[in-house]
Amino acid sequence: MTVWTVRHRDRVPPLVWDSVLPALLLLNVVTTYPARELPVAAALTAALALPLVWRRRAPLAVFAAVVAAAFVQWLADVQLPADIALLVALYTAAAHTGRRGTLLAAAVVEGGAVLACLRWTQDGAFLTPFVALSATVVAAAVLGVNVRTGRAYLAAVQERAERLALHQEQQALLAVAEERARITREMHDIVTHNLSVMVALTDAAVYAQHRSPDRATAAMLQISETGRQALTDMRRSLGVLRADEPDAERHPLPGIAQLEALADQMAAAGLPTGLPLTAAPRPRGATARSSSPPRAGSRARYIPQKVRP
Repeated sequence: MTVWTVRHRDRVPPLVWDSVLPALLLLNVVTTYPARELPVAAALTAALALPLVWRRRAPLAVFAAVVAAAFVQWLADVQLPADIALLVALYTAAAHTGRRGTLLAAAVVEGGAVLACLRWTQDGAFLTPFVALSATVVAAAVLGVNVRTGRAYLAAVQERAERLALHQEQQALLAVAEERARITREMHDIVTHNLSVMVALTDAAVYAQHRSPDRATAAMLQISETGRQALTDMRRSLGVLRADEPDAERHPLPGIAQLEALADQMAAAGLPTGLPLTAAPRPRGATARSSSPPRAGSRARYIPQKVRP
């Protein structure tokens, strides 16, 4: 079955499809039965086939109506092609009910098969038609059960896919929230430590502008450099939000390895700055970067800048 056929079949209402078989059965009776037998045959065919139009809405009620019509047909001793409606009703009941309902419906139709073989078999040939009818009854019931099982499996797969999509969406929201919190912490650290440095350098420049103009000029230059460094750090922290940001702007924030250069910058501005370093022993082969947490270096760099000598 092609994709085009499946799409166009889904566009047709189920009621239309369910009306095809009753229409064909009635057309067969009208065109093949003689006028003397036509009224009874047409009435029984309509009683057997027309309930199938509503088989999807009320499968058990339709099955009961078809069985009742088939029993009336058996009492009237009239054989009709519309007896196939029993198999369709059995299939529908098995596809929409549980195991107990399926077994009960199959038992009822099997009983009808026994009654039909007892009345309409010729020359005592009971076994062959009984086996054939029983096989069709079992096939209709098994087909309905398979359809019900497949429908339940697809529903379970769909539910699992929906749960997985919801879980992924929640994980994405958590990742976004965590990234926002990280960027907020980075921005807070960058702004506070650079402002602290700039305030300290400004105080030093004001203090030294009369006694040592050279040091005041160096302090003002250092303030400018600190501001540029703050802008660079802010671009680096926010660069992950922009796809066109150059990779050179995304390198990690300065860490412990840059503490000595930072102390030199502070001393060059005229601020007496010392850098006493103590480190705990670490395993041979380990480096400062590998033995400290990823964010420890950037935070360690901020701490001495906030301490005024």
